[in-house]
Amino acid sequence: MSALSKGQSWLLHGGLLLIALIFPLVFSSNFAINFGVMALFYAFIGQSWNIAGGFAGQLSFGHVVFFGAGAYASTILQMRFGFNPWLGLPASALAGAVVGFVIAFLSFRAGLKGSYFALITLAFAEVLRIIANSVEITGGGLGMLIPAKPSVANFQFPERIGFYYLILALTVGSIAIALWLKRSRFGAQLAAIRENEDAARALGVNVFREKVKVLMLSGAIGGMGGCFFAQYFLYIDPLVVFGIDKSVEMLLVSMIGGSGTVYGPLIGAVLLAAVGDFTRVLTDVQGLSLVLYGALLLVIIAFLPNGLVDLFKHFGKRGSKLASKENE
Repeated sequence: MSALSKGQSWLLHGGLLLIALIFPLVFSSNFAINFGVMALFYAFIGQSWNIAGGFAGQLSFGHVVFFGAGAYASTILQMRFGFNPWLGLPASALAGAVVGFVIAFLSFRAGLKGSYFALITLAFAEVLRIIANSVEITGGGLGMLIPAKPSVANFQFPERIGFYYLILALTVGSIAIALWLKRSRFGAQLAAIRENEDAARALGVNVFREKVKVLMLSGAIGGMGGCFFAQYFLYIDPLVVFGIDKSVEMLLVSMIGGSGTVYGPLIGAVLLAAVGDFTRVLTDVQGLSLVLYGALLLVIIAFLPNGLVDLFKHFGKRGSKLASKENE
């Protein structure tokens, strides 16, 4: 993105948004729209990991803790207390932010970082999974089934295209946050922390405060992803929403697309959704898509350590050079 001028950059953003807006109108089958929904969903929750792990360098193995907290917060409010499902979105964001604050405060106050912090997030996710599996309000191991009552007012769109445009709006919002981080003072402070915490502290950055803030922001996005998941599939249980596979997916889409970049999670998410659908069409082998995705990750680490975004930048630079030569 840095190689583009401001005008070219906004042209790129507008072009991608236009493609996303017309996608379900051109490819109107349920299969295609579901592919679009899942690709954008992975991009959204991947951006949650990317904001903390990519922009701030706070690598997490248990980012699903925010996703699960948001899914249960919104579903419990709806099913146990009769709240309108739409109120689940802000409630899930708040739940994710609160969990992010608790994890950040306890971990960073104790001086945990690197692999120790990554393992702590995984431990928190497992603790919440056990709690959700044990208490009555969450439905225990049986989970919670949301009754199907299709209507926009009930957060259940009669057609999948409604869910598509909702997750598109959420994803656009997360990309806007990533763009802001790239250009804001807060984002510059996070970059300094990512590169060298001691140097950032010496420059006057309040490392503890900024790390708490970014984990709360990341947690809020992850929580909203959990709310959307619950309403899209109308069912959650501890293994589904606190399972390690969701953390792996968040991490993979960011790492493959390009950690610490604006569009990395989106690029990785489209690839993840494509691989998932491709393997489901060709075979019934469970988990094959993650095996293929892991193999792809190894290839990208070997040849494109900064993710697929580097490949697009390379082609963009070549195109700019050719254009300049033609103008000479």
